[in-house]
Amino acid sequence: MGYRVVVVGATGNVGREMLNILAERQFPVDEIAALASRRSLGTEVTFADKTLKTQDLDTFDFSGWDMALFAVGSDATKIYAPKAAAAGCVVIDNSSLYRYDSEVPLIVPEVNPQAIHGYSKKNIIANPNCSTAQMVVALKPLHDRAKIKRVVVSTYQSVSGAGKDGMDELWDQTKSIYNPTSDVPPKKFTKEIAFNVIPHIDVFMEDGSTKEEWKMVAETKKIIDTSIKVTATCVRVPVFVGHSEAINIETEDFLDEDEARDILRESPGIMVIDKREDGGYVTPKECVGDFATFISRIRQDSTIDNGLNLWCVSDNLRKGAALNAVQIAELLGREVLKKG
Repeated sequence: MGYRVVVVGATGNVGREMLNILAERQFPVDEIAALASRRSLGTEVTFADKTLKTQDLDTFDFSGWDMALFAVGSDATKIYAPKAAAAGCVVIDNSSLYRYDSEVPLIVPEVNPQAIHGYSKKNIIANPNCSTAQMVVALKPLHDRAKIKRVVVSTYQSVSGAGKDGMDELWDQTKSIYNPTSDVPPKKFTKEIAFNVIPHIDVFMEDGSTKEEWKMVAETKKIIDTSIKVTATCVRVPVFVGHSEAINIETEDFLDEDEARDILRESPGIMVIDKREDGGYVTPKECVGDFATFISRIRQDSTIDNGLNLWCVSDNLRKGAALNAVQIAELLGREVLKKG
């Protein structure tokens, strides 16, 4: 016996990836519905060997459906997620709308699976920000061993984090550089992204940080431990898919780099590739399409008593969004609904 599953925003990058991953992981689906806005109504999407025509989100009845994976923006989620939840359909939301709501669990299944039981307060579960998701997978096993005090992270985030428009802008600007007759001014990003890096993701806040940087701080505290201090600099780079992070960690107890490497190798969701030789590390291009969070460049930070550095790479459309949502669905089915 399987589940009746809805994918909301099925025509977008993340929605399509959700459908792919549900099929790849053989999630126990009895029936599946693909929903989209009216402008995308009737667009065909694939699920395993099936072709699905998108249905109208505005008129869809969520009654009798077990769970809905939402991959639409906060504005649409604000309207439709409460409707789905009120109809008895558990919402797994990829937007930022509910992440900081104390009555909504924010879950990365490898990190805080026990939080799943808090879903019943609103019938909603939140999926974290893409940059946070991969980082906390790396941090949690080290925190369990040596208690992390402080994290300094610099991110190198791909344009797919800004959606299809971001990917199109990088592609079009890259082509225009080799064609002097064409000019593609920035629209999705604040400056030209082709052959450039932009230290600005989301809006600026009063303290000079950006909303993306604030998200990493707030979400890490909610998912792992409120006592961890986090400071972040988030940068958009001209990479289509795959987020990278340089992470500096300070722990309360000393943790040797070799032990840290062993701990990470044995931790769920992580693949350690860390050879001190040319090419002995993972780049974002190599992680595309993979489920794992890759860790490389593990080494002691000799400038502080208990410090480590590491390099963390993951497919942001997968672990940073669609995969994590499907893993939450699997956890919900296994621990709560227990039908599949």
